[in-house]
Amino acid sequence: MTANPLVAIRNVSKKFAGVTALSDVSFEIKRGEIHALMGENGAGKSTLIKILCGVHKATRGSIALDGAEIVFDGPQDAEKGGIRTVFQELNIVPQLSVAENISLGSLPLKSGLVDRKKMLERAADALSGLGADLPLEARAGDLPRSSQQLIEIARALMGEARLLILDEPTASLGENESRQLLSIVTGLARRGVAILYVTHRMHEVEAIADRVSVLRDGKFIETLNAPMDEAIIVERMIGRPASSLYQHSRREPGRELLVVSGLGSATLRDVSMTVRAGEVVGVAGLLGCGKSDLARACFGLHPVQDGGIKLDGEQIARPSPAGMLERGLVYYPSDRRTEGLVLGRPLFESMTMGSHRPARITRKGFLRTQKEYELAHSIAEELDLRPMQLDRTSGKFSGGNQQKAVLARGRMRTAKVHLFDEPTVGIDVGAKADVYRLIDNYADAGHGVVVISSDLTEIIGVSDRVYVMREGRIAAHLTGADITEENIARSFFAAAPA
Repeated sequence: MTANPLVAIRNVSKKFAGVTALSDVSFEIKRGEIHALMGENGAGKSTLIKILCGVHKATRGSIALDGAEIVFDGPQDAEKGGIRTVFQELNIVPQLSVAENISLGSLPLKSGLVDRKKMLERAADALSGLGADLPLEARAGDLPRSSQQLIEIARALMGEARLLILDEPTASLGENESRQLLSIVTGLARRGVAILYVTHRMHEVEAIADRVSVLRDGKFIETLNAPMDEAIIVERMIGRPASSLYQHSRREPGRELLVVSGLGSATLRDVSMTVRAGEVVGVAGLLGCGKSDLARACFGLHPVQDGGIKLDGEQIARPSPAGMLERGLVYYPSDRRTEGLVLGRPLFESMTMGSHRPARITRKGFLRTQKEYELAHSIAEELDLRPMQLDRTSGKFSGGNQQKAVLARGRMRTAKVHLFDEPTVGIDVGAKADVYRLIDNYADAGHGVVVISSDLTEIIGVSDRVYVMREGRIAAHLTGADITEENIARSFFAAAPA
């Protein structure tokens, strides 16, 4: 007799005010497996997660846990059933200690007061089970995000966790921290915990997933078994061949638009780079190599100590963000939520922020809000931003749509050079295709484009030339057929020029 799957999702549908978010979704999650859930933004992943963890109820269909049909009245019911969720936006109380955060919701009491000794013991046991060692009395807000992620997982595993749902767990982690987390996830699966792993990072799915289920437009497409074929997964997600993802026209580059000569700063040493009109220049490197610092120095966010920056023939003595924007250089930061958006304000305001005068949406010093909204709406249509509810607060949009709002800034003014820093981190495949199309269109229009990315496939797919950085220096400059993953990776570890 075949054992029941841990979770059986059968014909689940969910409607919101006439909008169908999920339609007849069915798949199973087995005990002790890492089951990846993939799909574009808007595919229905978040809705399904919220149904599993008791935030929403399905409009139709059923969910069975260990063979018994379940209907949760709220998240607490889901937790009692052993379903725990760690969302992408961490729920840490910065002022509380590590141990206090781990015990939130289940504080041990003694005579009506918190039993601190027992709390510390339980927190230590929870972290030990993850193979993690964090200072229990330290303020959680003082620790790096990777440690905060471990606190969330430790809290989720308090008690008997049967299904752990991880929503984009490595989206804000560096390479080493991501590897540590993946190791912890595989260890939990070996202990019998089922993992529903939601991510846009294909290499993570290939590394750890036993199976992957794909959603598209709210519908279940297919469950695929390991070993994973990235091209097939992408095709299932976007409904077209994976080869269509990268946009890369053949162009003849023109004059030099950005020239960096011997640039030195607190983190950069003798960096030289050129960007010509009509080309895409990739900058690759490991975490901490200085590639993001290069863009920030060019934009005037980091002080320059040595060398020079020339923009379209003009030597810039002291670059500043306002001055560089005025001269036609636009920088798109990697951390869109912290540096690119005002999360509590409407999305259209984040799109136009800093561009009111060049976009001509002011009159006699006053902002014309109707004109602002109309302009933002027009650009949002170009970028295929969904849903087109631009008066919603920025924080309520998906990562891909938030990124499109940041990228809209380049459409608000006359730009010559675009510096994209990790432009597709934490966004889905469909949104990536839109970003790549925008990059290619800028180059076709004669703009100079720099793409800074930790994704080698992305760098190779969009770039005409590639600079590789190591320890704050340029370690290699690759062109043509030399732009390969092997050559880039070798340059990560080769000695940088003295």
